[in-house]
Amino acid sequence: MSGNETSLRGHLGVSGIVFLVLAAVAPLTGIIVIGGIGIAVGTGGGTPVMFLIATVVFVLFAVGYAQMAKKLVNAGGFYTYVVRGLGRTAGLVAAFVAVVGYNCFVAGAVGTSGFFTSAVFDSVFGLNVPWWIWSLVSVAGVWLLTRAGIDFSAKVLGVALVCEVSILLVLDVVILFRTGFSFAVFRPEVFATGSVGLGLLFAANAFVGFEATGLFGEEARDPKRTIPRATYVAIVFIGVFAAVTTWAIVSALGVRNAGAAAADHLATGDLVFSVSAEYLGTALTDVMQLLLVVSLFAALLALHNSASRYLYALGRVGVLPKRLSRTRRKNGSPVVASTVQLVLATVIAMAYAVAGANPVTSLVAAFTGIGTLGIIVLQAIAATAIVVHFRRVRDARWGKTFLLPLLGGIGLWTVTVLAFVNFPQLAGSDSPVITLLPWLLPVAAVLAVVVAAVFRSAKKHIWDSLEQDLDRVAQRAAERTPQ
Repeated sequence: MSGNETSLRGHLGVSGIVFLVLAAVAPLTGIIVIGGIGIAVGTGGGTPVMFLIATVVFVLFAVGYAQMAKKLVNAGGFYTYVVRGLGRTAGLVAAFVAVVGYNCFVAGAVGTSGFFTSAVFDSVFGLNVPWWIWSLVSVAGVWLLTRAGIDFSAKVLGVALVCEVSILLVLDVVILFRTGFSFAVFRPEVFATGSVGLGLLFAANAFVGFEATGLFGEEARDPKRTIPRATYVAIVFIGVFAAVTTWAIVSALGVRNAGAAAADHLATGDLVFSVSAEYLGTALTDVMQLLLVVSLFAALLALHNSASRYLYALGRVGVLPKRLSRTRRKNGSPVVASTVQLVLATVIAMAYAVAGANPVTSLVAAFTGIGTLGIIVLQAIAATAIVVHFRRVRDARWGKTFLLPLLGGIGLWTVTVLAFVNFPQLAGSDSPVITLLPWLLPVAAVLAVVVAAVFRSAKKHIWDSLEQDLDRVAQRAAERTPQ
């Protein structure tokens, strides 16, 4: 029962939020999929440097983000930052982009989880079950966990994260002692060859999900301290871990030959498994495959948590139906928004199953691709809003609130342009239909502008609530913050 409750509740600390965010990033999935593609089509042996450059960009952005998070606590995340910095119309544009991005991402994740679970169980146990059945099992598991509350989800995701990171650390250590890490990756003639643009794009893609730290502010014990710390920890961990692990992989392959070797495995996506089989043996590689299933489920759960909080926040202010803001009395879980979000994602995934389409080349390519692009665009808009906000209020801290965030914003807009230009490679498909998908975001933006005009003229109470909600929730957060 959700009753008439509309308040989120939770006692998340830094570690809980980091688990939620890193689970969405899915380190094991990121290395196997994004890392493998990045090595193949990007800068080959120079891929670790691309991850380090991306880390610097996101840390620069996080400087301004951290200052904003201390002032604004809201489950609407980046959309509320844009409302504060660029105004309500721009805020609705960001909200619509977020809704499209996250909901598409979850639909793609439903397909990804089902497909790879089916493949792994067939490979390891000889159990041949259609992918869509595993997708339904994953969705049911996510729904049950979200009903149990965000604190419980964080604990489950924490266990999953430790397991998937541990197997990659074992691989890193074995490669280090058997082969050694080659410092040739840091030579300009290595990391500046190939496609630097695609290399940076896929490196930045590995960070998609970190921005969710702000979405859990209303469920944190001490949001003004917890959110900034969790953001820095998440970004640095993602960047350093990905750089070290891809460094190990390209060292195992041979720095000069890494790009060609990865390209040979591009169609099958088993580059990391092949390296693991050589260095860890069959048994541990089978464990890695099973942990990939865990990683994908954890990512689905974490991404769903983020998507449902955008629906919840927009329902609370009346942009979407108010019922979406209902929460469970027992633990404050946004159960209505959660259920609606999962039903939407499942219907999309099952439509592809009924059509008999290949889930990877159709469902996953289309929806994960547009989801990734939407979140990257959202990050770039938020970066702009943060800089503008602090200039409007004449904040004197030019380093923390202008120069460093501005540099981070420029980096994010660069990644955004790369994502638009290289969308077929980002989505993993050159289908004519998929190449048109980026236009969904401009359509969403135009629709948001139209909706904003309607609210401003005919539904003034909703228009006013876009600003009032920020102050009301921030006040509530201040009242519960430890002194």
